[in-house]
Amino acid sequence: MTTLIAEKTIADIVLTGVLTRADHETYRELGFDVPPGVERLTVEFSYTGKEERATIDLGLFDPERFRGWSGGDKSRFTLSAIDATPSYQPGPLIPGRWTLLLGVPNIRPGKEAAYVAKIHFGRGERTEVSSFSDAPLELGARWYRGDLHMHTCHSDGTVEARSGARRVPGPVYRTVEAAAAKGVDFIAVTDHNAVSHHHALRELQPYFDKLLLIPGVEITTFHGHAGVLGAIGFVEFRLSSPHLRCVRDLQDAVDRQHGLFSINHPALPSNELCMGCGWTAESTDYARVASVEVVNGGAISAHGGAAEGVFSGLPFWEARLNEGFRPTAIGGSDNHKPDASATKPSAVGAPTTVVFAQNLSERAILDAIRAGRVFIDVEGTTDRLLDLTAVAGDQTAGMGETIVAADGDLIRFHASLRNLPAGRIEVIEDGQILAEAAAVAPGARDATLDFPWTSNGARHWLRLNARDVEGRLVLIGNPIYVNFPERV
Repeated sequence: MTTLIAEKTIADIVLTGVLTRADHETYRELGFDVPPGVERLTVEFSYTGKEERATIDLGLFDPERFRGWSGGDKSRFTLSAIDATPSYQPGPLIPGRWTLLLGVPNIRPGKEAAYVAKIHFGRGERTEVSSFSDAPLELGARWYRGDLHMHTCHSDGTVEARSGARRVPGPVYRTVEAAAAKGVDFIAVTDHNAVSHHHALRELQPYFDKLLLIPGVEITTFHGHAGVLGAIGFVEFRLSSPHLRCVRDLQDAVDRQHGLFSINHPALPSNELCMGCGWTAESTDYARVASVEVVNGGAISAHGGAAEGVFSGLPFWEARLNEGFRPTAIGGSDNHKPDASATKPSAVGAPTTVVFAQNLSERAILDAIRAGRVFIDVEGTTDRLLDLTAVAGDQTAGMGETIVAADGDLIRFHASLRNLPAGRIEVIEDGQILAEAAAVAPGARDATLDFPWTSNGARHWLRLNARDVEGRLVLIGNPIYVNFPERV
């Protein structure tokens, strides 16, 4: 006999029962009720008797239709309106009576199988680990490298067809393959206003078990583009319409999904050349802007390979810092063509956003970006590092953190950089180069820099740049803040 038990601390519904030889080659239907407001349904299933060759297959029906059959292949599956575990169909989670279908290919005479089906209802909770993985892909705190901006066939990404005759919409797996070949640790696929690619990412994540796949979308409005990371569902993008009156409403919509809100390529033009690309949205709440894409792969190409120029996001970002806000500087390839050839490597992963996170999971990566322990590797290498720390009395701070210092207090900064080309290190204070640090040249591939700095009691920020011998930016560090308010 089947029993229905509500165990809110473990699952919303738990179905238990025992199957015997009488159930051999039959189907058992387990009904359960899905209430209104459920956005994700997850089933965890286990049973005993496997050592005696008991076998139980799984399938699912909603009140109106068949939703999938995984047989004995999966002990856990999930589905929502946008995405689902392979074997199952995404679609609306209709309130009403659902059916978990058990198929019983085999139970030996005299044997039995006790099963437990735990059913979880998701209502927009923040992901505990990752949207597409139940556990971190790697444990341990270190610098993780990734690309936070790229496009596939779900918007305007293309690849060369197998025949080589023409370019065609680019399957998601081609972009993910290019990222894996690049050797990055994480990517966010951010198609324009679309979320359909999230279904493909869920399918691909188990195979790409060393590459974290983060849900993303590039909210594309007539007044700017915003990267939304970690939100798996639809985000309203119709800015300046009855659906979305102002950018703060857009930020509210992102907050409701616990997403990270980033401004993409803010200095690109907003005209016929790039419609709505530059950030011109009025009434932006910059206290809720988690990051700014200061280096964009498309802008780099337009600047002849340089991170600075008329389309650079650096001035926009530093202006926000000088206003007292604390968005984290990030980079993204904005790749639309993941193809690689003998003469032209794939642009995926260049620039690279390098994040010091506690592990390789979506939550850890996005939390680290929010915290600001991040630097940008403009050329997308695999080994360059930049870090900056500061000590004032008993206070210690790293990039993204704040030190409180009164007038006359001494702060000692320590910079550590690895695998640099020949060139120089710059210390930037409030957007200006400190003269005493501008001429420091690493010479060797690794470099350290120690410098004292005396507070005047006012608000300031200090960060690092590294340049090559031609003066091009190769590394861009995030600030240490002095006398800034804490992040919202």
